Amino acid sequence: MSDRKSVSLVLSSGGARGLAHVGVIEELEKRGYHISEIAGCSAGALVGGMYAAGKLEEFKDWICHLDRVDVFSLMDFTFSSRGFIKGEKVYNALKKVVNDCQIEDMAIPFSCNAVDYRSGKEIIFREGSLYAAIRASGSIPTVFQPAKINNYELIDGGVTNPVPISLLKNPMDSNIIVVGLNGPDSELITPPKKDAEGHRFISLPKWLKDYRNKMKQYFPDQEKVEKSSSLSSINLMTRSFDLLQDRFCNLLIEKYPVEIRIRVARNQAGTLEFHRAAELIEIGRQKAALALDEWENAD
Repeated sequence: MSDRKSVSLVLSSGGARGLAHVGVIEELEKRGYHISEIAGCSAGALVGGMYAAGKLEEFKDWICHLDRVDVFSLMDFTFSSRGFIKGEKVYNALKKVVNDCQIEDMAIPFSCNAVDYRSGKEIIFREGSLYAAIRASGSIPTVFQPAKINNYELIDGGVTNPVPISLLKNPMDSNIIVVGLNGPDSELITPPKKDAEGHRFISLPKWLKDYRNKMKQYFPDQEKVEKSSSLSSINLMTRSFDLLQDRFCNLLIEKYPVEIRIRVARNQAGTLEFHRAAELIEIGRQKAALALDEWENAD
């Protein structure tokens, strides 16, 4: 096995939750790890590509300054049945911050995947335009229109290979770190509550909390009657797909000697909540710190 400080990083799909990948990478760098290779999918392809190109700091600065209105303005909506967002506007904006480059020229070996929806064939990018690759890999079905490259019409690589360990050059002889973005609710990290100006709410002093708890025995709160939590047909279908993907991800990971597995909860953020960048980056850093502490202290 290679040096423990040299790792191969696998970054999964997950929409805006993919910004947690930034925090994971920052924590690895802080602890002196060397990322020798990156395999990414969808959001993982975006963040992994920015890092491999040496432009993660510029990307982070750009996306952390986008508010909800900015994110909405970058969505070029269309009435097409193939996806309600064209997906070109946001990448054109990002190109003004980070120039396109050739994958084979980047400092760190990088690969990502997409799927030709007609044949079901996985297309792997290890060379060519970085933006063409990440645009194809992040074409979330029904959200972003498929990317047309050569004779292929490509959709999100996460459809068939959401944790692309198989893209690594030597997966059986690497210290593999897998960052998954579709973990269970038990993986949730609750961010501190803030007011409209972004300041944390002031917590109650301990004496007042104790007083309120004592008075509850005399003035109990009225219990709320919970409504039925039965799922609609669409929600049931979505939940079924989530369970299927969870099982599939576990099977993929079981095939390889994964040293560290970092998981961010699926409900941590919605697919397009990129305005929460700073919060999600911090969640990724916290998750990475916990996993790395456990691994480093295991010996």
